[in-house]
Amino acid sequence: MANASGSMPPLSAEDRSKDEFFVKLGLVAEAMIAAHGKEFAMGALVLAARFIAEGRPLLKPQSEPVGDWMAKAVPPGQSPAR
Repeated sequence: MANASGSMPPLSAEDRSKDEFFVKLGLVAEAMIAAHGKEFAMGALVLAARFIAEGRPLLKPQSEPVGDWMAKAVPPGQSPAR
């Protein structure tokens, strides 16, 4: 809301942080629409909101970190270390 001089008061750190997240969310939504259409984007965002409301995890836990999995990769033609 504008103050008496007509300018907007400075945003708090929390408000700036929320604005930054909203921009990130907008970018993700635009990418989802471009890749899969509006229906997919809306459905995914509603599903994410539902998971948040229900306290469900948004990501599946991985059985092991990707870095650990990649460290076990063996170049073609080589035998795994024993």
